Amino acid sequence: MKKNVKTNTCLIPLQGLGVVPGPIGIFDSGYGGLTILEKIRTELPEYDFVYLGDNARTPYGTRSFDVVYKYTLECVTKLFEMGCQLVVLACNTASAKALRTIQQHDLPLLDANRRVLGVIRPTVEAVGAMTKSKHIGLLATTGTVQSNSYPLEIQKLYNDVIVTSEACPMWVPLIENNEYLSKGADYFIRKNVLHLIESDAQIDTIMLGCTHYPLLEDKIKSLLSERIQVVSQGEIVARSLVDYLQRHPEMDERCTKNGSIRYFTTESVEKFASSASVFLNDEIQAEHIDLG
Repeated sequence: MKKNVKTNTCLIPLQGLGVVPGPIGIFDSGYGGLTILEKIRTELPEYDFVYLGDNARTPYGTRSFDVVYKYTLECVTKLFEMGCQLVVLACNTASAKALRTIQQHDLPLLDANRRVLGVIRPTVEAVGAMTKSKHIGLLATTGTVQSNSYPLEIQKLYNDVIVTSEACPMWVPLIENNEYLSKGADYFIRKNVLHLIESDAQIDTIMLGCTHYPLLEDKIKSLLSERIQVVSQGEIVARSLVDYLQRHPEMDERCTKNGSIRYFTTESVEKFASSASVFLNDEIQAEHIDLG
């Protein structure tokens, strides 16, 4: 992977000047990360959060590894500049295509004391223990499926589990354009879900490998027999973050706790606020941010 991104080095001196506590950063290429944020706030209501949606450049799912890495690093760097000591990539594509490189290559250059976490590992740890048939299905974006991240992580922890993946390229656009309740959306949902089950009749657990997909959970379940469980990521990632902070009290001390939240978007604030209400069932105030 190319490492030609110009990273902001203004954070490096912080390593020798002490730590200034800040909010937890939640990043997604679009709106799906709001489903993760909602569950995290339920578990950690006293913490401060900053949500950054790169809505001007969404979707990430069909972009190359290099482009996703570049965009994700820019957003992580921006959240660091805003004072975040800990950032959660609430985006499966970013977690699949950028997380490891950022952790291994960029954090030592930006600030070795800060942390960036993803959503794939905690999801795999939980779902691998749920299946009885040892056959798992994955519904995800094209980018996440092509990255092969979920099968690889499953094999590391549960080498007897088989993962069958189904790319669902139409689902995110349907959700973000608020068309997911339409009959047109039903066609694509049915097509992908039934193709997944036809690919492996022994599947008893399906992972929703995109943070947008919880909005489709009821429709997905209506197409499945009761023996198949559908697992979304919000609660899993939230519990994982709670556990992480308990195991790393030094990081917990770097997180401010005033119960606040701010929303930032690289797109129109009006459009973000309108679309975000679909995910949060609440009205919010958003702020525009430039990454340059």
